[in-house]
Amino acid sequence: MIFKNLKIGNKNLQNRISVSPMCQYSANDGKPSAWHYKHLGSLVCSGASMVVVESTAVSKVGRITNQDLCLYNLKHLRELKKLVKYLKNLNNIPIIIQLSHSGKKGSSYVPWIKSNSSLKKNNWTTISSSKIKKDEFWPYPKAANKKEINQILYDFKRSAFFAKRAGFDGIEIHMAHGYLIHQFLSPISNIRKDDYGGSISNRNALPISIVRKLKKITGKKMILGARVTASDHLEKGIKLKESLNFIKLLKKEGVNYVCISSGGIKTKTKLNTKKKGIRVSFAKNIKKEISNLVIGTTGNLSDLKYLERVMRNKCIDLAFIGRPFLKNPNWLLSHAHKNGELKFIPNQYLRAF
Repeated sequence: MIFKNLKIGNKNLQNRISVSPMCQYSANDGKPSAWHYKHLGSLVCSGASMVVVESTAVSKVGRITNQDLCLYNLKHLRELKKLVKYLKNLNNIPIIIQLSHSGKKGSSYVPWIKSNSSLKKNNWTTISSSKIKKDEFWPYPKAANKKEINQILYDFKRSAFFAKRAGFDGIEIHMAHGYLIHQFLSPISNIRKDDYGGSISNRNALPISIVRKLKKITGKKMILGARVTASDHLEKGIKLKESLNFIKLLKKEGVNYVCISSGGIKTKTKLNTKKKGIRVSFAKNIKKEISNLVIGTTGNLSDLKYLERVMRNKCIDLAFIGRPFLKNPNWLLSHAHKNGELKFIPNQYLRAF
């Protein structure tokens, strides 16, 4: 099953493994650096059928750090267009860009410099659904007003337009991991009393509006995906039933795939990050209820015998895998060779197997 084709929108994937978006915090003024060419160049030749480029900020205030990849001006567009062209010349597989807004998780140190800490210099005032701190020692964000919400919608729309011009095959909207859209979705972080808070439909309003604007840009020629939270792993947070109904709305609005994630709305939750296939059960339940939508998931999926079984049991359609590709970009090629799937191995590397 792993090496079986999969169609998403009008794109054909040659197998069921995609590279997950992974922040590199290595951009120069928002633009890709030499590191991105090295990093993504190896990933497009890794045997994966699709690569999702890291979380890319839709605005200056929407960055996580000062070294985030960004796509909100013409300089960013020009440099990302060069990068996409380079990657396509290496291997013409679908390349997706994940668009994101950090919300109150922004204005942060690069994690290997200082983990889970807000900047003391060159910082900025973050924005969120409500005036609730990310953590005890973090500053309060500003609760977004109507004008700022309209600006967020514009920012996502602009970045999506630029992504299309840059030559990306699709867009993944980041709605998980405690970032801005998740901050609007979750009752843990959203205590608003207006049209964007309170009821589930009100908390869904901003993300659904973003999807509608982006679908007009992606149309039928580009993939539109979303990374969503199945559960906050907290008593008063998002539960599977709520997530399931939200994903039904995403499908209705024209989303082509969802990647099921969970956790992140608070630093500490009940999520067991060491469990194999930590979100497969969520994805399986969602897939049972929703047909004609590609369902993927992420989290501890590198045991390919286990993953094969998961796919044969129709728990998921697509696996989004990240860190194993960082540790060894060619790990999937070895598995492909063992299964006689030599077409995934670059000709230049065949003699190594």
